[in-house]
Amino acid sequence: MGIQFGSFDDICGTAALVICPLVGTAQGIEPSCYSRNVEVGGTLIFQPSTCFIHIVAIIMTAIMIFHIRSKYTAVGRKEIVMFFYMYTVIELLAIFLDSNIIPTANASYAWFAAIYTGLVAAAYCCLLINGFVGFQFAEDGTPTSLWLLRIACLVVFGVSFFISIATFKGFAGFKYSKPIALWIIYILWPLVCAAVYIVSQLVLVFRTLQDRWPIGDIIFGTAFFTVGNVLLFAFGTTICNAIKHYIDGLFFFTLCILLSVMMVYKYWDSITREDLEFSVGSKAAVWEVKDPLLSSGLDYSEEDTVSNYHGGGVAPSLVGGVSGQQLYQKGGMSTRGYPPSDRY
Repeated sequence: MGIQFGSFDDICGTAALVICPLVGTAQGIEPSCYSRNVEVGGTLIFQPSTCFIHIVAIIMTAIMIFHIRSKYTAVGRKEIVMFFYMYTVIELLAIFLDSNIIPTANASYAWFAAIYTGLVAAAYCCLLINGFVGFQFAEDGTPTSLWLLRIACLVVFGVSFFISIATFKGFAGFKYSKPIALWIIYILWPLVCAAVYIVSQLVLVFRTLQDRWPIGDIIFGTAFFTVGNVLLFAFGTTICNAIKHYIDGLFFFTLCILLSVMMVYKYWDSITREDLEFSVGSKAAVWEVKDPLLSSGLDYSEEDTVSNYHGGGVAPSLVGGVSGQQLYQKGGMSTRGYPPSDRY
């Protein structure tokens, strides 16, 4: 299959995308092969296997959001969680659009498809900006950082939504027969954002971190994203015909995007550490004295009320001959919750 700039003819002929019934011609572009439909309660459900992946994606994203929100002191927590919230809404909308619960012939389909397109573009914008949070151009979690992210995503969403609905409806100089602007925000923009995010994170790891294991998460995430697009746009029809229409390329694309999003979480989790001093959890930190010289013959019971003011006892700032500051330094924790070698 050849991909022509600004044209969805070949793309929609292979992949059953959300926007395909609204571009190309007045009746849209129908793929040459698509997944079998199932009837549930008198209603035809399109792409049932893909809808199952959408449901799994929502569940998995909810779990990831819970774990991100539980890391109270992690760097970039508020910024990255916004990306996962947007991905959740996208998957929820995709269930209704892919399954034909909102029929393509319905007047509301074009508006929901435009919202979906705007959210996809905004989500990639959010991922792009999160790629620069680690460089600390603006302190993460501050109103400056958060509002810059929100405003940028809102602007991208608004522009993408307007271009989409104008292309679908054919006004303001846009035509569904020549959807060049829509092609840029739907096909080209995600590729650019993903590429910039990957490069920025590789630079971050090589320049600021001594641990190289996070590179594996980046490689796996890139591989899933690449394989998903190749299976959708290059082998979608071949897969559909080989499996007798039970699943198509859209199923594998949705699955690979879910896996790549999970690797984004895994990567972020691997480069952040929780600050034990400020963490809130069910398990309390337990300090165990390993040196027998510090533990032998010493009794720190609550009944010991002898004052050390005039005696030769231990100074209030010392515990077993080691100061609290020294204990903190031995623990290897920084003020932001990173080991000194892993801070960025």
